[in-house]
Amino acid sequence: MKAQLLSEPKAAVLSTKPHYAILDGLRGVAALLVVAFHLFEAHATSHLDQIINHGYLAVDFFFLLSGFVIGYAYDDRWGQMTLKDFFKVRLIRLQPLVVLGMIIGALFFYFQDSTLWPTISEVPVWKMLLVMVIGFTLLPVPISMDIRGWQEMHPLDGPGWSLFFEYIANLLYALGVRKFSKTALSVLVVLAGAALIHFAVTNTTGDVIGGWSLEPTQLRIGFTRMMYPFFAGLLLCRVATLAAVKHAFLWCSLLLALVLAFPRVGSAEHLWLNGLYDSLNIVFVFPLIVWLGASGQLAGGTSATRLCKFLGDISYPVYITHYPLIYTYTGWVSTHKPSLQQALPVALFTFAAIVLLAYACLRLYDEPVRRWLRNKLLAAR
Repeated sequence: MKAQLLSEPKAAVLSTKPHYAILDGLRGVAALLVVAFHLFEAHATSHLDQIINHGYLAVDFFFLLSGFVIGYAYDDRWGQMTLKDFFKVRLIRLQPLVVLGMIIGALFFYFQDSTLWPTISEVPVWKMLLVMVIGFTLLPVPISMDIRGWQEMHPLDGPGWSLFFEYIANLLYALGVRKFSKTALSVLVVLAGAALIHFAVTNTTGDVIGGWSLEPTQLRIGFTRMMYPFFAGLLLCRVATLAAVKHAFLWCSLLLALVLAFPRVGSAEHLWLNGLYDSLNIVFVFPLIVWLGASGQLAGGTSATRLCKFLGDISYPVYITHYPLIYTYTGWVSTHKPSLQQALPVALFTFAAIVLLAYACLRLYDEPVRRWLRNKLLAAR
């Protein structure tokens, strides 16, 4: 009986709250737009003519959405939950697919040898496997260990860089920012927003793209892209008064797609205009989308509810496993140089394969592994 009584607080702390179903769906919409962005990127000559031009902003949307959800899920639990509990829950949620993403990246690596990455065939297997094992930890590899040529901190699975900064955001939240008053958090968000706008407008590339390399400039970009949206999402969760918004998923999806697909703003002579577009969407439009999504309601059992659940379920698997297939597609385009029309069947096949792979990873690996880890690490003994 004593053991049972001791287990009840632990179970209460670690049980999940109801999801914001529309926010789950929006995460999936953003993940699929990222895939389309990367497929089109293989055919672009520069960011000026990129189709789905601002797809890279999905990362900033993910950060803001994550801050909002973290605040909703954990802000009121710290009276009973320890730091150890929090880190266990976050690792169980994120780390299994990080490991699988690196394995998939390793399996596809030598198939990506192409005119774009001509030295892949020269990389010894032991070095590729070492990079894979380091990737399991999500610790960034130095540029000296780059095995592709893009100076990525995770050369086998590029999107790992954003998970690296997601973990940093979680650490900052758990170790200190969770204790901030609304005033202190507002000051942090305003300063981070000002830094983001300044960087975006003055950056020589005219955008906020970057953050994936272990060198000072890229690390600055990564921290700048993470700090404002994550903690703005946390602040939004704490201060926002939700409304009743009809058809919120439809309107939010359309607005998100419009922001990400909008053509490049300004020309090569006025790059700052696109930087302004990027930063203003991150600072103002993305919080609006999250507020609208959190304010919407879905009736149980409807097609919209099922769609949002499916999109939410596959969002993280799509994001963390899609890039090895993107590398392969990009290498194929670089070598064979097909037109976009000629490559369309292969692009559609790659898109479908990415979604199917993500769904298989979710059902056959991620859900069973997370269930096993919860039973092992979170169950009261």
